[in-house]
Amino acid sequence: MQQTFEFFKVDPATWKNTSQINTIISCSINNDLNNDLISTASIECEEELGECYVRVYLKCVQDGVTYSFPFGTYLAQSPETTFDGRYQKISVDAYSPLIELKDSKPPFGYAALSGDNIMDLAGQLVSEHVRCPVVKVTGCETTLNSNFVSDFENDTYYSFVHDIIANANYHFSLDELGRILFAPDQKVSALRPVWTFNDGNSSILYPDISRSRDLYGIPNVVEVLCSYGSGYKFYRAENHESNSPVSIENRGREIIHRVNNPPTLVSPSDAEIKHYAEKLLESLTKEESTITYKHGYCGTSIGRAVRLNYERAGIKNVIAMVVSQTIECKPGCMVTEKAVYTTKMWG
Repeated sequence: MQQTFEFFKVDPATWKNTSQINTIISCSINNDLNNDLISTASIECEEELGECYVRVYLKCVQDGVTYSFPFGTYLAQSPETTFDGRYQKISVDAYSPLIELKDSKPPFGYAALSGDNIMDLAGQLVSEHVRCPVVKVTGCETTLNSNFVSDFENDTYYSFVHDIIANANYHFSLDELGRILFAPDQKVSALRPVWTFNDGNSSILYPDISRSRDLYGIPNVVEVLCSYGSGYKFYRAENHESNSPVSIENRGREIIHRVNNPPTLVSPSDAEIKHYAEKLLESLTKEESTITYKHGYCGTSIGRAVRLNYERAGIKNVIAMVVSQTIECKPGCMVTEKAVYTTKMWG
């Protein structure tokens, strides 16, 4: 397979490619679920691009057939120029179209009103304050339970919409062409793997891999107190399971999580408070593991699940969600990826 990368300027009005850019020396793309902008790019070029949208493609030729894969669309800004006496090199930071939402602020006193359809309002607000296409959600009937007022000093349209859609269990997302989407929140266990990595002879997985586990702060006791009128109910759920590495006996100490008057319990019965405490302890008794690995480009993306069968490293049939990746835009197209998964440790 022959691999090359192509870069095009994008017309913000039509979101279509206009002219090809031939002066880009290198490009690295960073996708991260923990980054507000989700995707950013670092570009080196021979001449200034100005403030414009740039779309990145991987172009592959195999057996006489040409394939083209878009990697994202980025607003080029903040150039830095260096000169070594012979050559000039310009470094450019580029950002996903979500930057336009972060640069725009709601007017003083702006509010979303109780009863507003959350996703209809979100689609309207985002469409009005970005130039890129917005893929709206249909069929979601979740509405606001109370007025949602913007913070005049601190809120941007990004933070305002971000906080609103969280009430409908949605979050921002992007597609490969740089369009803004709204994606439903999902647990890793509900995701279907889009790719399986293994250590066979035809694997695209690089041999180096690391895994970290985090047991810190996982409780083995949950205490729930419900007070009402002149009375109260209290229940203490304890993890004494011999097969649980975080049980009281196996850790040799108690790590307590307390809840006072949970809103879902009003004058509960003994059975209700017991059930709440035990289910809460079960939900909190999970270990999060992070796997970092490298592979050739295959179309995996953040927010999606992969299956890892790297038996030489002791990783067997693990389904994990990709949370970040760095893509080097050069032949070979190595992707450094980080994925997380949880392991139930009690119940």
